[in-house]
Amino acid sequence: MGRIWRCAGLRWAADGPVLVWDGGRRSALTWGKRVAFGVEEGGVRTCVGARGHVCPLGAEVPARSTGARCEECARLDRAHSVAADTVADDPRPYRVYLAWFGPGMAKVGITAVERGPARLLEQGAVCFSWLGSGPLMAARRTEELLRAALGVPDRVPYADKRAARAALPASEAERAAELAELHARAVALSGWPESLDRAPFRPADHVAAFGLAGAPAAVGEVGSLVAGGVVSGELVAAAGPDLHLATGTKGVVVLDTRLLTGWGLVPASAREFAVPVRALRLKERAEAQDGLF
Repeated sequence: MGRIWRCAGLRWAADGPVLVWDGGRRSALTWGKRVAFGVEEGGVRTCVGARGHVCPLGAEVPARSTGARCEECARLDRAHSVAADTVADDPRPYRVYLAWFGPGMAKVGITAVERGPARLLEQGAVCFSWLGSGPLMAARRTEELLRAALGVPDRVPYADKRAARAALPASEAERAAELAELHARAVALSGWPESLDRAPFRPADHVAAFGLAGAPAAVGEVGSLVAGGVVSGELVAAAGPDLHLATGTKGVVVLDTRLLTGWGLVPASAREFAVPVRALRLKERAEAQDGLF
């Protein structure tokens, strides 16, 4: 049997998306690159553990799960997490941001200043602007202020983000317009924490970074991986954890790379696509080798 590869997730580097593998090897992903792999025959998807610890049960996890963790490991992973709001004493400065994913689809969130825009790339934000920066709890209070006063959510489902990508406005100005209005309404609110320094509206657009300009629209998405399955396609775009792959028979299919974790993966030379694919719900517009692929 050839080498078994285990994916540790997709990361966004300065020059684009990178798949990371257990053991530290990285596969840079460039537009036009063929992404091809098979899923180990007879394999099952197992829990990836939490916070650097192997799952003590080696538990099997559902193929459709994007977390790839059993219940106990998921609890441990969230036990000391800024994202899960279980940390209140992080001394690092944080930024509050507004992110836009498509018409009528914006959110507010926070990220550590030291991370720069990485969090926005990871979430698949089409464009964003900073709102301000300050201590963690001040950033949290500002986030809650926008949720309460303006009804801005702190989460947008990935299914909605994928649907919106097929019908984005053509220009950066159009994509930033809704965000500009929301930013103006946010800074006009009273009740901002004094320790948070407000930031002017400066939209950053990720359409070019994601390769979405001129890319063919996706028509399907991978529902799950299966033992013995094969994925093969040419990378035409990527956003957040999603790879947009041009396939020979199914058109452009979105592969959420979070579905890869927990599986044993093997090289594949065939240009076939043999995993479950469902139609993408579209939003109405107004040998030993150095890498797996």
